[in-house]
Amino acid sequence: MKIIKKAQAGSFESSDILVLVEPLNDNSGRKIEIDSTVMKEYGDSIKALINKYLDLHKIQNIHLIAKDKGALDPTILARVETALKRASQQ
Repeated sequence: MKIIKKAQAGSFESSDILVLVEPLNDNSGRKIEIDSTVMKEYGDSIKALINKYLDLHKIQNIHLIAKDKGALDPTILARVETALKRASQQ
């Protein structure tokens, strides 16, 4: 999957996550920023979950910002998937 434009999914409501993605220049790798109300407890887990999804779909050269308000894993994955599909125009 190739990211070709900016996109977002989700909201900043309680128990949700807002995911924003944008393409980076070739060979830039990944830049992931996470801001969460549960960062101390689950920040590493959220980042690992997002990276696992990006690895699965072989996505590189992306800037991803996640603003979390306590979303569960299925919600995080759904928002990441939706943002990526919008950004790749799938």
